[in-house]
Amino acid sequence: MVDEPTDEDPPGPPHRRRKSFFSRHLVGSIAAAFAVVVLAVAGGGWLWFSGAESGSPGAGVLITVSVGESFSSVRSALVQSGVVGSNLAFELYVALHGTPTVVPGQYYLRKDDSFTDIVNVLGAPPNVLALQIPPGFTVGEVSDRLADSGYGDLATAFAALATSGKVRSPFQPAGSKNLDGLLGAGSYQVLPVESASTLLSSMIGNFTASAAKAGLTPGEDVMGLDAYQVVTLASIVEKEGVIQKNLAKVSRVIYNRLARGMPLQMDSTVLYSLGQDGGPVTPADLQIKSPYNTYLNTGLTPTPICFPSSGSLGAALHPATGAWIYFTLVSEDGTEAFSDTYAGQEANEKLAEERGLP
Repeated sequence: MVDEPTDEDPPGPPHRRRKSFFSRHLVGSIAAAFAVVVLAVAGGGWLWFSGAESGSPGAGVLITVSVGESFSSVRSALVQSGVVGSNLAFELYVALHGTPTVVPGQYYLRKDDSFTDIVNVLGAPPNVLALQIPPGFTVGEVSDRLADSGYGDLATAFAALATSGKVRSPFQPAGSKNLDGLLGAGSYQVLPVESASTLLSSMIGNFTASAAKAGLTPGEDVMGLDAYQVVTLASIVEKEGVIQKNLAKVSRVIYNRLARGMPLQMDSTVLYSLGQDGGPVTPADLQIKSPYNTYLNTGLTPTPICFPSSGSLGAALHPATGAWIYFTLVSEDGTEAFSDTYAGQEANEKLAEERGLP
């Protein structure tokens, strides 16, 4: 016979009730922890998927960062351009891995770049080179500037291609491999993926357009010169005239000397044969046997000696009116004096000497 419990009887074993209580809380804690892990894995997976490469390279995009621009503004540009698909995912990524310090300039990115790649590019100096090519440069100087800017491989490829004859200008004579004078001055965006062929073609196109704007097209004859000779004359004007107000008069001096069968006697042509840009010409230099030495040879040089500016092209097409056959520097601001007699030249040279000019 089992007695029924009474009010005086103690409740059931307390250790059993405690075990049930802790078991329930243990199960709840495990479940909560599991949920956190699942969410973390899912969130991490989402973050990884959002910032991972999608496969084949996407379209290239240029991002310009201005002086004083905030990273949030840069991030918005990345989203708007399609480089970053999720603003939130990228914001979380940089919060976890650190915000890169972005300096002003242009950056080349692709639409499928990973977050890691994007941050690495933005944290380094701008990877788009603003290549400045002034009038008066040569092919060799373009190559040197590329090399000095950290584009050594492109510089080597550019120099080789520009002298190979494989990429040609419409102004180039048959058989010529020299592109000096036929590349346009100006500013060029050089991307990390730039090829020598693309850059060279762009520079040829730029010059051809500039020449057309000045009024010169391939196959045209101007005052007894073909289009290539006009470019050659303009290149000498560029080096000898230096500043705008001299150009048309220097052009007239060259035309006058050609008409008389006189040697041009231009120092810039001798310096070109020496591979130099500027500087003094010595008596020994004037005796160098080279087709570019216009002290020993009559007529124009075989090729242009530099890239002429639009002003020099205009001066070659429209020389000033005058009988001058001499000129010399007479002022520190670049002003040149012109004369049609040797006596006049001597007087101008004396004036230059009195002013302490070379």
